[in-house]
Formats: sequence, structure tokens, C-alpha cells
Amino acid sequence: MTPIEVVGLTVLILVLFLGLFSILFGFPGTIVILLAGVVYSLLTGFDRIGLKILLLLAGISLSAELLEFYLGVRGAARFGASKKSIGASLIGAAAGAVLMTPFLFGLGTLIGAFLGGFLGTFIVEIMRRKELKPAMRASYGAVAGRIAGIFVKGCFAFAMIVIILSAVYS
Repeated sequence: MTPIEVVGLTVLILVLFLGLFSILFGFPGTIVILLAGVVYSLLTGFDRIGLKILLLLAGISLSAELLEFYLGVRGAARFGASKKSIGASLIGAAAGAVLMTPFLFGLGTLIGAFLGGFLGTFIVEIMRRKELKPAMRASYGAVAGRIAGIFVKGCFAFAMIVIILSAVYS
């Protein structure tokens, strides 16, 4: 391998794992992984990663993103959260991540996203129902759905990384 190929492969691997890591913070990491595969295949002339593999990766990425969204909404709805509280959960997660990042960096982003999502749902549900127990239950459902979505999406992303790296190293 030439030095430029080594650098390109190193950048590819770093971006793949950045995509996997970004899933923890609610970012579309599977799309990052897919784009890394597309860029690598374009730069190498589709030598290692062909169109079939890219189409497979696109299908996995789309499935992962849809499934994560479905699990998040399903988890919240299962415990009685309203549509407004699901939206508040998303807004709260983003706000919590932004507010907590300066204090604890990566861990702050993760904690802030879950805490913000929980509080967003809780505030809307407590205002709507005026009862603590149903509001807590809906908030728990929003967080549980988010955790399930992150886990499933992380598994899909890991499979995408394995597919890309096995194609590159075969």
C-alpha cells in the first residue's frame, strides 16, 4: 500500500467509528457510515466496495433510522405519552445535550440528551394530566424507547462497519 492509501484507509476507519459513536448522541450515524462507504468507493473507483454493497448499506441505514424512530415513538406511546410530549422529548433531548456538553463533554451530551428527553416529556405530561404517576410513566417510556432505538441502531451500524471493512480487506 502506498502512504496515501494508508492515510485514506485510516480516515475511513476513523469516520466509521465516529459514525458508530455518534449514534449514542442521537445523530444519524448510519448515514455517516454510508457516506463514508460511498466516498471511499468513489475514491477507489468502486474497486473494493461495489454498487451492490452500497445498495445493501443504504437499505440497512434506512431500516436502522426508521426502526430507531419507530421504537422511540412506540416506547413513549406505550406508556401513554401524547404527540406533544414526544415532540417535547425530542426538543428536550437536544437542549439537554447542548446544555450539559460544556460541563461533562461527551458524557454530558449523553446524560443531557436522556435527562432533557425525560424532562421534556415529564413537563408536558404533568401539565396535561395534572398527575405525577402517569407523567413519570410516560417519561420513562420515552427514555426506554430511546434506549431501545439506540441499541438497535448501534447493532445495525456495527453490521455496516463489518460489511465495509470486510469488503475493503478481502
